[in-house]
Amino acid sequence: MTTVARRALAEFVGTAFLVAAVIGSGIAAARLSPHDRGLQLLENSIVTGGALVALILALQPVSAAFNPVVTLVERALGGVSTREAAVLIGAQIGGGFVGADVANLMFDLDAIDLSTSHRNGSALWLGEVVATLGLLVVIFGTARAGRSERVAFAVGGYILAAYWFTSSTSFANPAVTIARMFSDSFAGIAPGSVLGFVGAQLLGGLLGYGLVRALYPRPAARPMASEATS
Repeated sequence: MTTVARRALAEFVGTAFLVAAVIGSGIAAARLSPHDRGLQLLENSIVTGGALVALILALQPVSAAFNPVVTLVERALGGVSTREAAVLIGAQIGGGFVGADVANLMFDLDAIDLSTSHRNGSALWLGEVVATLGLLVVIFGTARAGRSERVAFAVGGYILAAYWFTSSTSFANPAVTIARMFSDSFAGIAPGSVLGFVGAQLLGGLLGYGLVRALYPRPAARPMASEATS
């Protein structure tokens, strides 16, 4: 198996498990705490943060971005080629779709169950810009400072916190956002809301790239998108 194929497989598997954790914990939280939205969010955020730490630790030696924005920034920084970035992003989106289907099936729901949770408005879009920008600074700042072994904990902790301090509950990931529209659950997002969220995430990615270049101008010693995501 080629290096690119191994990385794509890691991105597919990692994103699938990440989405399964996000959606599965959302479904479980709604069933376990049906009358307490705050407790549902707490349960969902803890599981997501924990899953990120575990998945990045396990797959970081191969590739552990799980996020198209992270991969695009790595491409802009010269860490991967355009072809490699396209392959990895395709694997992330495909893995997210599979993870959503599996999560639905595990909880005895239809494999594809389009969400009816509309998430629109400038406040939520700003939340996604902030969440994505912050995620990139955490990932690339930690890696470019020579502390790659701590990326998993930095990312997991940041996403857990960003669930609470951003109005959008920090999707911060186009692949995960697209996948979440296939689950009509606590973690879902209506198809009509996806474009606004993804656009905000891409804007956050652009701003994050600029900030990373300003704060850490020294080129990374090695590719970094194998070091993270949401």
